[in-house]
Amino acid sequence: MPDALGRLEARLSDLAGAPVALERPNDPAHGDYATNAALQLAPTRKRPPRELAEELAAAAAGLEEVDRAEVAGPGFMNVWLASSWYGEALGEMLERGADYGAGWAETPERVQVELVSANPTGPITVASARNGAIGDCVARLLEFAGHEVEREYYYNDSGVQMELFRASVEAIRRGEEPPENGYRGEYVAELAAAADDPVPKMLAQIEATLERFRIHFDKWALQSELEGRLAEFMPRLDTYDKDGAVWARSSAYGDEDDRVLIRSADKGGTPTYRAADVVYLADKLERGFDRAIYVLGADHHGTRNWYAAVARMLGYDADRIEVLLYQLVHVTKGGQQAKMSKRRGDVVFLDELLDEIGVDAARWYLANRGPDQTIDIDIDLAAERTEKNPVYYVQYAHARIAGIRRNAGDAEVSAKAPADVAPEERDLIKRLAELPDVVREATERRGPQGVPNYAIRVADDFHRFYHHHRVLESDSQAFRLGLCTATQTVIARCLDLIGVEAPDRM
Repeated sequence: MPDALGRLEARLSDLAGAPVALERPNDPAHGDYATNAALQLAPTRKRPPRELAEELAAAAAGLEEVDRAEVAGPGFMNVWLASSWYGEALGEMLERGADYGAGWAETPERVQVELVSANPTGPITVASARNGAIGDCVARLLEFAGHEVEREYYYNDSGVQMELFRASVEAIRRGEEPPENGYRGEYVAELAAAADDPVPKMLAQIEATLERFRIHFDKWALQSELEGRLAEFMPRLDTYDKDGAVWARSSAYGDEDDRVLIRSADKGGTPTYRAADVVYLADKLERGFDRAIYVLGADHHGTRNWYAAVARMLGYDADRIEVLLYQLVHVTKGGQQAKMSKRRGDVVFLDELLDEIGVDAARWYLANRGPDQTIDIDIDLAAERTEKNPVYYVQYAHARIAGIRRNAGDAEVSAKAPADVAPEERDLIKRLAELPDVVREATERRGPQGVPNYAIRVADDFHRFYHHHRVLESDSQAFRLGLCTATQTVIARCLDLIGVEAPDRM
């Protein structure tokens, strides 16, 4: 169902006989919204754009939602909206409540998001936490859109790295140094204190940390189990033998290179992790998922084409596979950057970050930048409970509104707009009306960073409104309580979409 802004765009589109998109001008003197539709239409209509804009403005002025429309420059149309539109927009927000902006997916899909998937050779690091934050936020956005989503963790429970991890623990138990390129650090010594296999304990710790981080997995997949099914899929692959190894001819299917599936006999004759990839990809799609999303570090850039090539070799639509890549995370404290190496033991673990800044700040800072950007987390700033800290700033706006509503008791809440809606009220409603487009764009682009950035703008507009206007015991109390209620709901939704709590008191 289109929102109030979408309905206005649809009515203008009917008048223009072509799509009309409205945008908020940087200068409020240029109207509540503006469009360059006439400039876009002019070449095909073979008419001056300003002439087309004047016709559209004259027609738009007849709409009940429009107070006036004017032409500017070479063919822009600026629109000032009537008070009734603000009441309509606010009424819709109040009516839909927490579902405002939700359920827009025209064709709901079953989607699997595979995230984190770090080998259980140590606690979850901050780098892997970014993987989790991105993947979980994307999953939340997809669910909000109306898709059915499952979160899955895939881990290697066998192979060289796991052997090296176990050997490192065993060496500590014997009082020896871990092997070269082995794993070190306090966590290895802690695992060595017990006599049993360290892997199950490490997995349990990983799961507990991620639950603390507000990521719950629906399924855990094991590489060893998947490798056992490799024989089922080998006949379906385009392969050849070279140097004693079995290769996939993946370069013929869009990959950068051919890939080794089974090592040569002198290298053990064992399947590579690429072979497990084949089985895992088919397993995902055979389980009935319409779309499989992988979240991987930027160092796996070549894997994106590999997965698509595997899909084509197996006869699947490669468009059902998505790979989201993310850059590194740097953590600084007191101006000093922490080093990141799990094997050396000087890595920053997620639990340590959560102890320092809390879950809310960690989720915020790991989601508020595009995946293609490196993140720098300043521990000192992230731990601050001041308005310089963006997560605190947004949460404080939510808590302030909660306080207003508590003090209002059972007072009337209304969307009926006064005859003269103040500029700050207009700005806030227009900002809230952006939510459906913001979440839709964030979902389609798989870019959750748009949500926290939008939440800051909502908080900015609310604080500006609150500074200029009294809510309780004002002539517009019911309307302003309605505006506060809608703002609180939108902020809470934004925070939930990135896994951050919306407190009522701070």
